[in-house]
Amino acid sequence: MTAVTVRVPAKVNLQLAVGPVRPDGFHELVTVFHAISLYDEVTVSETGQRRVTVTGEGAANVPDGDDNLAVQAVAALARAAGVPPRQVPRVVSEQSGTPAAAGPGVAIEIRKRIPVAAGLAGGSADAAAALVACNELWRTGLSQQELAEVAAGIGSDVAFALVGGTAVGQGRGERLTPALATGQYHWVLAFATGSLSTADVYRTCDRIRDARDIIAAPPRLNTELMSALRSGDPAEVGPLLGNELQ
Repeated sequence: MTAVTVRVPAKVNLQLAVGPVRPDGFHELVTVFHAISLYDEVTVSETGQRRVTVTGEGAANVPDGDDNLAVQAVAALARAAGVPPRQVPRVVSEQSGTPAAAGPGVAIEIRKRIPVAAGLAGGSADAAAALVACNELWRTGLSQQELAEVAAGIGSDVAFALVGGTAVGQGRGERLTPALATGQYHWVLAFATGSLSTADVYRTCDRIRDARDIIAAPPRLNTELMSALRSGDPAEVGPLLGNELQ
């Protein structure tokens, strides 16, 4: 086997409750992840190219070196699976032509359809795709649970991108419980002309709360939303959607 291609979906947050800042700097969250039919496609291959190539939606805004989450995922999987360095050539940046220190692995080709920095976890989807693809390419044999543990170390949304469907995320989003959602939903996604940094959004939330003397309470799951999702009725689900970073 010389190449593996994986498609991973974008997600929306049907609920996002943001609690206080934890000692590790992350916020305590309760969120309801929901995968949608908008995909990035990632191909990893054992070739002499050893490059990260990004094409498609917002490709110019996606890093192709150490900051790329797919590169970090390849490196993390190599460490977790004990892949010998000779099997893991360093990735070379398509733009600079220099080796990416955090990117051992293979040639990575990312074809984007998920808009960048739009809250849809496109980078996390790419990381999850790289994990699945390299797990198959290298025949490391890691289980879904073991891949999820690697994913949690890469980013808060990466573990969900491995699972898909609908799930409740806790902690910083990496602790997942599958949730039942019936019916079929059609989502309208509207994007601003600019992008938002996730870290900046959380910092702004903290500043607004501080200015208003709001003490962040432990986040709670909206049980009415979960009941509505089980009913499969969009008219019940719609009014219960909520995002405290909105």
